[in-house]
Order: sequence, then structure tokens, then C-alpha cells
Amino acid sequence: MADIAHLVEELSKLTILEAADLVKQLETKWGVSAAAPMAAAGGGGAGAAPAVEAKDTFDVILASVPADKKIAVIKAVREVKPGLGLAEAKALVEGAPKPILEGAKKDEAEAAKKKLEEAGGKVEVK
Repeated sequence: MADIAHLVEELSKLTILEAADLVKQLETKWGVSAAAPMAAAGGGGAGAAPAVEAKDTFDVILASVPADKKIAVIKAVREVKPGLGLAEAKALVEGAPKPILEGAKKDEAEAAKKKLEEAGGKVEVK
């Protein structure tokens, strides 16, 4: 095995252009890329972590309801939130934009969105 200290000493003598050429040759020989690890180590690593994480809870927001679809959307809201009374569901629909579900799982949020849109409401999932 090569002496690591000796390799470090020799590599330290390289100019920037020689080091860049060495990187290209090693990438070609080994079939790898040094670009991705360098980008993550650059400072964008902390900012990039939340973008990589999968979101597992969603908010379903009733954005708007056409006047002619209000009754159907009220019924759909009551199906999506079974514990809601008629007055509460009506207040949610008339107060749009309002959150209908908060912290819902993806499949539950998608099902609610589909049901509310089929009734005529405009829905956003965030």
C-alpha cells in the first residue's frame, strides 16, 4: 500500500491546473464524478436537505367555490370531515379559502381533493 503521507506531500506540490487534470483523469479511469460531493460540501448542503426529504403530511385547502356548486361542496366537506355539522361545513365553504384538512396523509389528502373537486370546488394541496 502506498504511503499516504508521501502521497499528500506529492499532491500538495501540484498546481491548480495539474490538480484539475488529475481529477478529470481519475474520474475517467474510475467512472465516477467528483462534482456531486463537492456541491453538497459547498454550503448548499444544509439548504438542500429539506428539498430531498419526502413530505408526509399535507394540508387540503378549499380555495374557492362557485355559487351554483355551494350545496354540493358543503356535502363533500361533510364527507371529508365526518364530525362537522351542517353549519360548520357551510361556514367553511362560505369562508373560502379555508383549510379543510391539516396534517393529512398523502392518500387521504388526494382523496379529499378529488371529492371536493368533483363537487365543484377549487382545491389546493400544500
